[in-house]
Amino acid sequence: MTLTGNPPVKTDQLSAAGSNREYFRLYGSKTVIGVYGNSPEENNAFIYLSSFFRKAGLPVPEVYIYSPGKTCYLQEDLGDTLLFDAIRSGRESGHFTPQEKEVLRKAMELLPAIQFADTAGELDYTQCYPLPSFNKRSIFWDLNYFKYCFLKATDIEFSEDKLEDDFENLSGYLLKETTDTFMYRDFQSRNIMLKENDLFLIDFQGGRKGPLQYDVASFVWQAKGNYPEDLREELVNCYLNKVQHYLPVNETKFKEQLRHFLLFRTLQVLGAYGFRGFFERKPHFIQSIPFALDNLRTLLETDFPGYPYLCSLVRQLTDKKNCGKE
Repeated sequence: MTLTGNPPVKTDQLSAAGSNREYFRLYGSKTVIGVYGNSPEENNAFIYLSSFFRKAGLPVPEVYIYSPGKTCYLQEDLGDTLLFDAIRSGRESGHFTPQEKEVLRKAMELLPAIQFADTAGELDYTQCYPLPSFNKRSIFWDLNYFKYCFLKATDIEFSEDKLEDDFENLSGYLLKETTDTFMYRDFQSRNIMLKENDLFLIDFQGGRKGPLQYDVASFVWQAKGNYPEDLREELVNCYLNKVQHYLPVNETKFKEQLRHFLLFRTLQVLGAYGFRGFFERKPHFIQSIPFALDNLRTLLETDFPGYPYLCSLVRQLTDKKNCGKE
């Protein structure tokens, strides 16, 4: 695999955060990012989606070249500034400047563009990894991720039978509303980069066909985003105003559905934090747990009658003073 015909004059390994892929900045006549991933299927999903979104005019990194087995590829270097870092002052203080709020609104306005990028029905969802669509199997993967990697790591006793009943009810609710749109799946400020004041989208290789609400929940209630309630409301309304250009949406119904997707998404991220934190011992993920539990605590101020046993367990989690601490 060669792009310029010459070896790099310098190579720096970059942080991969929670990813199993390895990233390198390669310096030479052209500075690029080299990626190694041991899942060719996942790499293929990124390569395919990057090409598709670029053709649709979306701000995603260009993939220049990839190895025959798709274990390695070279992509455009977008610099080092994550949106997550650009709003650090607001995240840490809870008080966001007008400039920080503006860039968050820009991100929310960009979301419908990628969700509705497949205007001609040409996106081949079979290229997505690990599944082409948001379905019952993918829902239970995430719910069981929460159960086995987070809940079982606490000392809370629970009935798996009763919990599975509520998982079934939650899955049924989430699957009631479907749209032929792209679900980014991990749309949050760590997966958006700033380059010369423009936003670029990264790490969309886990995307698939799915509902709109999931991505809104992922971004607005990102655990360490620390967005105050009024800003969250503003960002949701910003999204709804923009999405009306693509599809008529009943805002009241959307916001009610959003609560259920937020519950599901937060359980999923707690599973990820449990695995990466409790088992892989990565401090960043352990530090994120209290923020996710705070989101659940606020969410459960209004009950979910369809999932009483799940809600009782979640309340026990949010009441535990040391839950998520080493």
